[in-house]
Amino acid sequence: MAVRRSVTLGLFLAWLANDAEEWFTMAPWTQANPDRTPPWMREPMSQEHARTAISLMGLVVLAASIRGAQTGGRSPFFQSALFGFGAHGVGHLAATALHGGYTPGVATAPTVVIPYSLWAWRELGRAGVRRNDSRSWASGVLMIPVSLAAVHGAARLISRWRKTG
Repeated sequence: MAVRRSVTLGLFLAWLANDAEEWFTMAPWTQANPDRTPPWMREPMSQEHARTAISLMGLVVLAASIRGAQTGGRSPFFQSALFGFGAHGVGHLAATALHGGYTPGVATAPTVVIPYSLWAWRELGRAGVRRNDSRSWASGVLMIPVSLAAVHGAARLISRWRKTG
């Protein structure tokens, strides 16, 4: 049995809610809290960079959602992205606990990201298409730093290209 499209396309919608929050808060927060950002983000982030990276990540998540819809939720890419998205939500909560205050994305992590991820993962299981193997989980967790590095690297290149014109 295939899963409903609300499960697969819901990934993009849940991502959109989380990243709408980040769209407005990421650059100002990193500029105001340079000592509280992760080591790989020590440079203050411009609004252009943040929004370019968010847009690029949106393309990745949209591709995973579409692939999930095309395969009835069976796509390893979709399932890895879904698992990674849920782990990303937990990461938002951990970052906020570590920093002792608001961090971008934390408002929607417990209200949208984690509940959607748990619900979708359960729906994949009910439909009998969920992959319950360590390879899927590992690839989902690995997608987080790899995709973040890729979109932020690309955002830097795009920003430089725009400046040199």
